[in-house]
Order: sequence, then structure tokens, then C-alpha cells
Amino acid sequence: MKEGASGNDMAMAMLNAIQNPVVMVDAEGLIVFANWEAEAFFGASASHLARYKISTFIPFGSPLLALIDQVRERRAPVNEYRVDLSSPRLGQDKLVDIYVAPVMGESGSVVVVFQERSMADKIDRQLTHRAAARSVTGLASMLAHEIKNPLSGIRGAAQLLESSVSQEDRALTRLICDETDRIVSLVDRMEIFSDERPVDRMAVNIHSVLDHVKAVAKAGFARNVKITENYDPSLPPVYANRDQLVQVFLNLVKNAAEAVGDRADGEIQLTTAYRPGIRLSVAGSREKISLPLEFCVHDNGPGVPADLLPHLFDPFITTKTNGSGLGLALVAKIIGGHGGIVECDSQGSRTTFRVLMPVSRQTADDSEDIVRSTGKSR
Repeated sequence: MKEGASGNDMAMAMLNAIQNPVVMVDAEGLIVFANWEAEAFFGASASHLARYKISTFIPFGSPLLALIDQVRERRAPVNEYRVDLSSPRLGQDKLVDIYVAPVMGESGSVVVVFQERSMADKIDRQLTHRAAARSVTGLASMLAHEIKNPLSGIRGAAQLLESSVSQEDRALTRLICDETDRIVSLVDRMEIFSDERPVDRMAVNIHSVLDHVKAVAKAGFARNVKITENYDPSLPPVYANRDQLVQVFLNLVKNAAEAVGDRADGEIQLTTAYRPGIRLSVAGSREKISLPLEFCVHDNGPGVPADLLPHLFDPFITTKTNGSGLGLALVAKIIGGHGGIVECDSQGSRTTFRVLMPVSRQTADDSEDIVRSTGKSR
């Protein structure tokens, strides 16, 4: 009996450690088990869920019920992608992938696993951003050799001409020098993408980084913009390179300040939180890490056009008249190099840039020890 109880405890711990909602539905449609993620997904405790049929918690006519019936009939698992479960109870934009499988030895019972589509889309977008960064890497290497050297000769020739031409023509030679300097500056920015050296990372207090970014912003480009904070004071350190994080959040805050512009009610909000993280491969290794740390930059500017949103982190994509479109591409490269994810949500006059990153290794090891010993995560 003890062995059985121990086995049940271990099974419960394993199911509760899964970062996807998992429920078991019996032959009558009643929810007989729900893990912790399922409780959060449905907004109810397992004991409350167990009083009702699963049809109570999902929209009327949902294809999920047909999937459950199909699995019972065929006694074989079924996958369904991009199922819309949006409702007043579950919330809007509840797009999920669903896996339904029969439970052996329990006639008519099935297990349902939900994968929130937003997480899958984050991974897809991040892989796209990394591929785009690699394409810029090759382009930058080529430009450095094929363009910068000839530009040096052009600029030198213009400087020599400047001393021997009339005052009116000097304006043209100055224009040549200024434009060559502008192109060289652009190529220099692109060369950052070709830096493939390992990132020197350590435990970093994200709040000290954000405070530094705020101080720089208030002293310069955001001096007239209201910047507020909503921090989780118990947040563990992030495993990152501090200087690169400063660069990332300076870019994001500057974009937010430019979006807000001169609006009297313009505001930027910096937030930090601990969320249940997804697991993602670290760039350049087979290691998988959790990304529970969430850092956000919110603004109440005009928002991002819907057609531009999926391509926002691609190189040379910009809404600015004189923008190069490399700032957000560099943000995606740096965060991707840390094994993290960056995304943008824009609805109406509310735009959020969200960064998900790993905790420091020591903190992560301590958390894993807690999960192994208690079956509970933070």
C-alpha cells in the first residue's frame, strides 16, 4: 500500500511539474483530475473543477467535445491545432493546441493536454528572429569589406577637393563626406551582428539595470515623459550580461519614448514579474533552460500597425522616417543569444515589449532541487 501511495505521490508531482494544463475526463464528462496549470488555466481549484463536466468550462459547440468523443470511439490519441477556446470565463484570445488520449484501464476516460498557442507562437517568432539575425551577420561581414574600404577612398578624395574648389562647391564636398560617414556608421552598426563571441554572463539584478536605463532616459531622450515602475521585489537575479541588458532596454525605452512623443498623458511603465516559464534551447548548445523572468516596457503611444507586428524584429523594418530598422533586430539578437525570447503585443493605444529570460544558474539549480524534493515549483 505504501508503494502505491508513493507512486501516486510521484505521479502527482510529475503532472504538477508540467508547464501545460492537463485534465482527466471520465466517461460521463466529469473532470476527475486537474494539475496546477489547469487550475490556473480554468481559473478554478481542482476540487471545484471536479464538481462539473468539462463542457461547463468551454464555449458551447467547442470542437474539444467532438475530439473527446472521437478518442473514446477510436481508442487512439488525437492532436488538434489552433482551437479557439475564447470565452468570458477563460478570457479572450484563448487559442490552444490540444492533445487528447485515452486512459488505459479506465473505460471512457481521456486525458486532455492544452498548449497555449501564444507560447508556441513565441517560439516560432523567436526562431524566425534568430534566422533573420544570422542573415544580417553574413551581410555585415560582406559590407565591412566591400563597402567601407571604397568609402574611405571616396571620403579622402572629397577632402582633397575641398581645399581646391570654390566656396560654393565646398558644400558639395562636405555633403559627400557627411554621406560617406553616415553609410560607414550604418555598416558599423550592422557589424555588431557578426560578433559571435560567447556572451560573458553572470547573476544580474534586473532592477539595477532598469534604474540605470531610466536615469539615462530621463537625462536625455525621455526627459519630458513620465516613467513609472511596477517591480516584483522578490525577483531572483537574471543570468545575463549587464552591459547588453542595458543596451536592450535603452533601445526599448527609446522606442517607447518616440512612440509617446509629446503627448501630455504619455507614459512609459517598466514592470518585472516571475511567471511559469517555458523551456527553450540555449543558442549554441543542447541545454534547455526555463524562462520564468518577465521584463516589460509598456507605453500608451499610437501602437504598432497590425501588418507590421509579425515582422517587427526583422532587420530593416521600421516605422520611423529616418530609422535604420536595426535597433529591434539587435534586441532580438542579444536576447536570443541569452537563450531568451522577446515579443511585442500592441492593442489600441497600449504597446508592450515583453522579454522572457532565465534566472541565474545557482537560482535555477536551487529551484530544481525544490521541485525534485517537494514536487512544487515557485
